[in-house]
Amino acid sequence: MQHRITFIPGDGIGPEVAEATRRVLEATGVKFQWDTVIIGSQAQEKFGPPLPESALQSLRKNKVALKGPVTTPIGTGFRSVNVALRQKLDLYACLRPYKVYPGINTPFKNVDIVVVRENTEDLYAGIEFAKGDTATKQLLDLVHDATGKELRKDSAVSLKIISQTASRRIVKFAFEYARRNGRKRVTAVHKANILKFSDGLFLDTAREVAKGYSDIEFSDMLVDATCMELVRKPQMFDVLMLPNLYGDIISDLCAGLVGGMGVAPGANIGDEVAIFEPTHGSAPKYAGQNKVNPMAMMLSGVMMLRHLGEKDSADRLEKAIADVIAEGKNLTYDLKLDPSTAVGTSQVADAVIAKLKL
Repeated sequence: MQHRITFIPGDGIGPEVAEATRRVLEATGVKFQWDTVIIGSQAQEKFGPPLPESALQSLRKNKVALKGPVTTPIGTGFRSVNVALRQKLDLYACLRPYKVYPGINTPFKNVDIVVVRENTEDLYAGIEFAKGDTATKQLLDLVHDATGKELRKDSAVSLKIISQTASRRIVKFAFEYARRNGRKRVTAVHKANILKFSDGLFLDTAREVAKGYSDIEFSDMLVDATCMELVRKPQMFDVLMLPNLYGDIISDLCAGLVGGMGVAPGANIGDEVAIFEPTHGSAPKYAGQNKVNPMAMMLSGVMMLRHLGEKDSADRLEKAIADVIAEGKNLTYDLKLDPSTAVGTSQVADAVIAKLKL
């Protein structure tokens, strides 16, 4: 069977790690037809919008995409095209597994955590009011009228949106994932002691849904306590389920536990479309240098294979990547104790392909 996949190389280091991943995926023997599209600044220069309709049409048609990182301007320029993709395609679940592979230099052993992050709401809904705008003044006046609180007139405002609908479906996604993959425990992470209405709604919904999954242990933990315990005894966690902002921050913390962003895969999944991509950024200063670690995107490719039902090929590819890590010879600088012995992006792909052929 041939799988038609939307292929988004991205920008910065994206094209290099994406091509390395495409090579190892094809080396598994699985048949692909790649539909290449561009988004971000390149699309903006060529088409006008950073997220052209042609790219969205490809994603809606093919249902599955492999995506390299895309640069998001800080402070100016277009809003995150990554966030726009999630919102337009309703990719409400961000799935990020974190595992310590033998051979990685980290003090944390036997870590195997899956982060399930709600993707469409919270502060990342993008509903913001700039300092000094008329709408901002109206909002500040509304807050004063409704609560009696006098907010500073030079405030900017971002709204934290948590709905029962979005909370319920991400909780169900986490429990269903746990059940399908033999996971034993789901922990809801929140700050409901302070944010009693927004995070409180998320927690109440999680508790309600958890009653339907008696085979899975359920607990909840404050986000600050979770951060502390993650760096004390991360082995206590199995599946972490979080609202959007906490999920973003905790994801990076978990990446640090297992060796860094270079081995941190991910996926953004909805009911219709799934996009598989590494969790790291586009690192434009390293673009074109054949330097960065492609394993996060390769492991995202492993996730894609499993999503496509190609379990045996997924297991083979993950083992090949793990074998290269354990061997310790063909690794990029971020995984080397002595960076002078590091190899490049394409050489890592060569090493993984060689393991696949054994």
